[in-house]
Amino acid sequence: MHLPERAERIRIFIGENDKFDNKPLFEQLVLKAREMGLAGATVLRGVLGYGANSRIHSSKILRLSEDMPLVIEIVDTSDKINTFLQTIDPMLKEGLITREPVQVIFYRHS
Repeated sequence: MHLPERAERIRIFIGENDKFDNKPLFEQLVLKAREMGLAGATVLRGVLGYGANSRIHSSKILRLSEDMPLVIEIVDTSDKINTFLQTIDPMLKEGLITREPVQVIFYRHS
């Protein structure tokens, strides 16, 4: 697979406990990205955060939360990102998606 120098990155902000079809949403999103041939996806787990409902999610022992914030990052061409976003729209009941242009320095694999 080749990525052009000019691509786009989306970030999907969801909760660790979010589900789709009774399965973890973050796993479903990554599997869908792979199925659709996107360049790659990474899930990052936050240690502290809050969303639209302003409820704090923290990894602190005294306020242990089982619903930690997650960010899924995906980089690919604008066309592939557009198709992916249309496909996943019904999967997301809440959360945030951002999109920005990126410059691909290199994308290598063996």
